[in-house]
Amino acid sequence: MRQNLMRDLLDRWGQEVTVETADGTAAARAFLQPLTERGETVPECVTSIGWTDERLWLYLGDTAADTGDTVTWNGRRFRVRSGRPWYVGRRLNHWWAVLEAAKEAAE
Repeated sequence: MRQNLMRDLLDRWGQEVTVETADGTAAARAFLQPLTERGETVPECVTSIGWTDERLWLYLGDTAADTGDTVTWNGRRFRVRSGRPWYVGRRLNHWWAVLEAAKEAAE
């Protein structure tokens, strides 16, 4: 019997990401994908600096991603809106988080 099926799935098909916390930066493996919308339209917002993507993303990973942390994947930065550990029985299986596109600070 497998000790951790999620770990096996992440090792085989997970994407390489970086998780930045107050304690430092860690390489991780995760599944990232946009959360589906009812009409499959991309929520957007027009600001004084242009169009921004307001879509939320799902993170399922092997490394803690908690509120306020930053996840970088494929050249894109995301802020963790909320995150928590996901247990199967008493064993930590993976981390679950909802991400939003990080807004870059104006220089």
